[in-house]
Amino acid sequence: MSEPSVPRRAVLRVGALSFVSLFMPDIPLSARAAPALLTRPIPSTGEPLPAVGLGTWQAFDVAGDAAAIDEARATLRALVAAGGRLIDSSPMYGSAESVAGELVSELGIRDRLFVATKVWTEGRNAGRAQMDASMKKLRVERLDLMQVHNLVDSGTHLETLREWKAAGRVRYVGVTHYHAGAHAALETIVRSGEVQFVQVNYSIAEPEAERRLLPVAADKGVAVVVNRPFAEGAMFRSVKGKPLPPLAAELGCESWAQLFLKWILSHPAVTAAIPGTRNPRHLADNLAAATGPMPDAAARRRIAEHFASL
Repeated sequence: MSEPSVPRRAVLRVGALSFVSLFMPDIPLSARAAPALLTRPIPSTGEPLPAVGLGTWQAFDVAGDAAAIDEARATLRALVAAGGRLIDSSPMYGSAESVAGELVSELGIRDRLFVATKVWTEGRNAGRAQMDASMKKLRVERLDLMQVHNLVDSGTHLETLREWKAAGRVRYVGVTHYHAGAHAALETIVRSGEVQFVQVNYSIAEPEAERRLLPVAADKGVAVVVNRPFAEGAMFRSVKGKPLPPLAAELGCESWAQLFLKWILSHPAVTAAIPGTRNPRHLADNLAAATGPMPDAAARRRIAEHFASL
């Protein structure tokens, strides 16, 4: 969910956009050509969603830090300029909701984003109050996606969210967790038909979701958003200083981040991945994974085997 501290290649090849064109302040966002990012339909509605989004855990918890806020602003501009939409936050993430909401409002890009956040508390009244506060911080009257964070008091909050969805306050409802130990509980809720989204950890290093949860989500028509796509940076530490395998070139990958993300996105049940960053170069690198060829089943096995051998 957070961006690793170890360096990775800054890859700026995102379709026809160059790094310079992403951040030239004199070119309106609306005037910039968007690259052909891979999109996936949200199963319950068919609405297309770009397959790489932006997580805000740690990265946007920067209230009061002018330099970090400038960087976050540039990253949001880059996301929209490149055709990205999904941004994900939570009240658990400190000031991330407020920072994101202020910058999105300042940039005038709300209509071009798919904004998701979470409820992370216990009790009906506390949940309602927290969700109201999150929407105010994000400066939205209608939220694209509200999720129950880490399944905290999920039964209570899902009941509230059924009401809010019927009233038009939220468009989609979901549940999340970051650990494989919760996959069985997530599966139960997915099977119930109560949610349109499930957010779960999934990567080459943490592949457990593909055993049962991802197939069930596909069968029930539930969108899958992947958190921890780099296992919180551990995967970069494993490959630090090591060359990409030859297969990477065949897939158009110029960084380990792109290879890791393409492995995730090539699973047919995955709707989007949300690596967290406020670094616009890392964002461009991540978005490049949503372009070009995707690995087939044989290539996925080769990538996983190569990573396991390191």
